[in-house]
Amino acid sequence: MKSKIVLISLLMSMASCVQKSYKRTVVFKLDVKGIKDVKKVGLRGTNFPLSWDHDYEMKLGKDSIYSATITGETGYLYTEYKCTVNDEFELKDHDNRRVYFGNKDTIVCTITFNKIK
Repeated sequence: MKSKIVLISLLMSMASCVQKSYKRTVVFKLDVKGIKDVKKVGLRGTNFPLSWDHDYEMKLGKDSIYSATITGETGYLYTEYKCTVNDEFELKDHDNRRVYFGNKDTIVCTITFNKIK
């Protein structure tokens, strides 16, 4: 009987450790000016719908600026990502880019391919 009480207490304490999640929207704007023969532009990253295995396609807007808007639920403080052009990763010798959510519901990330601010 005592072992059942301990097990129930353990399960209840684990349930209370669940991190609260929030709906977050990230608008990615990627400048690819100066890159020749761009056929495909995408994002890869840590949290769904991003994946390190395949591109999340970005759409061409004006002046060689590609964009994607991603909305999802997360309890994390940030997410990591990198951009791809024609299936080639940017910043190969650098850490992943990060988006910090803070208290904002929507974050706009304006970046240039293969350049750190």
